[in-house]
Amino acid sequence: MRIVIAGGHGKIALRLSRMLADRGDHPVALIRNPDHSQDVMDAGAEPLVVDLEQATVTELAEKIMGSDAVVFAAGAGPGSGAARKETVDHKAAVLTADAASLAGVRRLIQISAINVDEPVPEGTDEVWRAYVAAKKAADDDLRQRDLDLDWTILRPGRLTDEAGTGQVDLGEEVEREAVTREDVAAVIVALLDEPGTAGRVLNLVNGPTPVVEAVRAAAG
Repeated sequence: MRIVIAGGHGKIALRLSRMLADRGDHPVALIRNPDHSQDVMDAGAEPLVVDLEQATVTELAEKIMGSDAVVFAAGAGPGSGAARKETVDHKAAVLTADAASLAGVRRLIQISAINVDEPVPEGTDEVWRAYVAAKKAADDDLRQRDLDLDWTILRPGRLTDEAGTGQVDLGEEVEREAVTREDVAAVIVALLDEPGTAGRVLNLVNGPTPVVEAVRAAAG
């Protein structure tokens, strides 16, 4: 499969590219900075340079066209302000969904954040509040696209760089816990293989269930 990964230089994205390449798929990493090309090639992905904050839907659709699926793994990242949470975590996600629709690529997996539909507590940091609002807005947009996209929204808990466990808790209701980035990538691979998860919003943390089994259960 040809899998386009928006935000292709991110920590989850690089792990995902390695997993896809190792099993014979063709990951394509969309990156803003051409200096990141070697990193994504080392992970087994084909780099394509595009700025998701500047590209038109047509320009992005040209990058996506001919793919089997798109994974939105982009994010403004640590140290960015509230404004970039909106332009990347929200607007770039909407742009990616629009481009996938225009390109005729139905399967889209969007990485969000755990429980972003819940109200943000009083006194929450402004940037974190903006991040949650941006993720929720992107998810809300995607949930309105039942006819033109086979989407799955994946909402990981607190991300860690520890070695993957291969075991998770995946579903609409999970305890708010941590999950390794490696396990998030493994779940995305399994979601790509399970079309029955289309139209689902799934929270993800580490837990007791093997990844493939957890994804199969979520599809049921």
